[in-house]
Amino acid sequence: QARELPSRPPLLSSSTKHLPAVSPVVAMAVSRIVKIAMLATMAPLSGATSSLSAANPIRKVVTMLQAMQSKVTEEGEKAEELFQKFMCYCKNSGGDLSGSIQAAEMKVAELGPAIEGAEEKKLKTEEELKSDQDERVAANTAMAEATALRETEKGVYDKYMAESSTNLAALNKAITAVEKGMSAGFLQTRSASVLKAFLSSSKDVMDTDRQELLAFLSAKEGDEYAPQSGEITGLLKTIKDE
Repeated sequence: QARELPSRPPLLSSSTKHLPAVSPVVAMAVSRIVKIAMLATMAPLSGATSSLSAANPIRKVVTMLQAMQSKVTEEGEKAEELFQKFMCYCKNSGGDLSGSIQAAEMKVAELGPAIEGAEEKKLKTEEELKSDQDERVAANTAMAEATALRETEKGVYDKYMAESSTNLAALNKAITAVEKGMSAGFLQTRSASVLKAFLSSSKDVMDTDRQELLAFLSAKEGDEYAPQSGEITGLLKTIKDE
């Protein structure tokens, strides 16, 4: 009589009914492996002894599949955990990125008027600079003209002062010579010629005085014209004081 075969151990424990949710791909792979194992355990057995000995490989396969299932389930849980962390990171990062974008857009909106104001200020500064440069050129031109005019006036003044100094020296010599009765000797000097030229061109001397003094300066030795020395001295001193 055939011995009763031992009961076949369950392929999957009851705990597998409450496994945590895993990704669809992992669940499908585990499901296929379990189905293959179940089909293998349903193969016919040839005898009692042979059944006991043949059960070991099947049991080994089932145990291996259970271990694989546990490993796959564990890896699925880890993958799910990583996925959730990744989703949380994406959500938080997305919020931060969105906030950064909004802040940047607000900054751009604020910088727009500031840039326009800076450009207007730059244009105004350039116009003022150009105006200042034009004014500087005009000022330099006016200064150059004033300098040239001053140099011309200085030349005229220096010439006038030199002539005045020469004329004054001639007057002093004439007065001294007349007072000392040496008018004849003075009339032969260069100072007499200078005084004569001065009296001929001066507009400050009255015509009557000019004629009398020129007659005195033009007199030659032996001429009958001999004005009073006191009168000549007075005229010369008057011209000197003026």
